[in-house]
Amino acid sequence: MKVTAYTQDGVLNLELIGELDHHVAEQTRKELDNCISSSYEGDVVINMSNVSFMDSSGLGVLLGRYKRVAAKGNRMYLYGANKTVDKLLKMSGIYSLIERL
Repeated sequence: MKVTAYTQDGVLNLELIGELDHHVAEQTRKELDNCISSSYEGDVVINMSNVSFMDSSGLGVLLGRYKRVAAKGNRMYLYGANKTVDKLLKMSGIYSLIERL
């Protein structure tokens, strides 16, 4: 899993590339936490368009980052999930917490 990040108009944009499963969940969590540091204040958009596979470990990674962002009073959004990943996100109910763009 590769994570790229950039800030535009006060929004932190994170792009995930690859598979988000139990093999890479811990490393991905650390990388995202580094991007969403304690000094960053603003909304976060996670681009999922290049995530080819995700399992429940990936859901845990997203929910944990959502909690960090929400604790600061900011919002997190998910963008571009493919059909399979989107189905998992819908079934999990994650869209009731994290808005889909």
